[in-house]
Amino acid sequence: MSAVKLEECRQHIRAQLDSVVDFWLKYSHDTVHGGFFTCIGKDGNIYDELKYVWLQGRQVWMYCRLYRTVDRFRKPEILKAAKAGGAFLRKFARVSSSSGQWKCAFCLTRDGKAVKVQRSIFSECFYVMAMDELSRVTEDQDMQLEAEQMMEQLIHWVRVDGSGLGRPQLPGDVPTNSMAVPMMLLCLVQQLSEDRRGVEQKYAELGSWCVQQILQHVQRDGAAILENVSADGSELPGCLGRLQNPGHALEAGWFLLQYAAERGDEQIQTTAIQKFVELPYESGWDKAHGGLFYFLDVDGHCPTQLEWSMKLWWPHSEALIALLMAYSQSRKAELLQSFFQVYEYTFSHFPDPAGGEWFGYLTQEGKVALDFKGGPFKGFFHVPRCLYMCERILDDLLASKE
Repeated sequence: MSAVKLEECRQHIRAQLDSVVDFWLKYSHDTVHGGFFTCIGKDGNIYDELKYVWLQGRQVWMYCRLYRTVDRFRKPEILKAAKAGGAFLRKFARVSSSSGQWKCAFCLTRDGKAVKVQRSIFSECFYVMAMDELSRVTEDQDMQLEAEQMMEQLIHWVRVDGSGLGRPQLPGDVPTNSMAVPMMLLCLVQQLSEDRRGVEQKYAELGSWCVQQILQHVQRDGAAILENVSADGSELPGCLGRLQNPGHALEAGWFLLQYAAERGDEQIQTTAIQKFVELPYESGWDKAHGGLFYFLDVDGHCPTQLEWSMKLWWPHSEALIALLMAYSQSRKAELLQSFFQVYEYTFSHFPDPAGGEWFGYLTQEGKVALDFKGGPFKGFFHVPRCLYMCERILDDLLASKE
């Protein structure tokens, strides 16, 4: 390991994180109605005032996590923005469903009127993340209770009765285990349980269940990670069953690595590295143009997703975390070299040195395809979380060499 090269990476990542935070502090805050603008153009202009609830929750979480754990971000303006975002969410995000359960809207008008509700759990998941992390910096126990109450509803929808999500049961709709669901619940278990012994015990069984559900996606005798499998863990037919999402598999990899580290589980650690880090990185890397494909078909057919060959910001963010974390736990030199490969591609293609932040959507050849900095899916989350986590992992690696 070259300590000099790792130090260069750390300094660059640190500067990138500072720049990204400054961009969102400057352009995203709605000082009139609260909450955050996320549809932000190349130069910081707001091109749409809709507010997406999952991105509101992500930004509150990210601000709070930075404020709570990184000294240089312990600034009054960051805490003020997080509190304002949390207040906006609590006031407007939740809408009553026909079953009497609380759903969160998917998007809101600028002043908080619900526009759309999705039949999924993800707005609620990021509401939980936001409330829990905000409760930690404000010491507001009501927020923590609210997060745990919403978590109980999520568990009910996923494991008991999903009818409250509003999806009709259709005769041809086969029950499916989409990797996103157990991944997200595992993320919430880790969030809610952090430094809370009683809560950790409360969700221990759920965490184990999530891990087993994720491991069902190791298919083809261990040769592939598939995005969707049947409820009993077998391969599904057609395009849905053959779909691969390398970035998602890599994200699952570092979730599993965290879980393994917390419990000292070497078997899960090994599986995470071999199957959820090394395997999707190798199969997902575009050997002609560099970068990670967005989607692949395990049998080599052309994926039906129109953007399958594009290079997106978030898979590369997840790859950086996964590869560096895997190296930090295993010290396998090949993982560090893979990290450097993704690092070089990412920082030579996505950041905008002129306008700040990162472009999110590149062509297969690595040219900017969409030049906005934020939209319905890209907010203040994947980029800063990646930079924050990589900086912390590099801190530990370099400290161990001193």
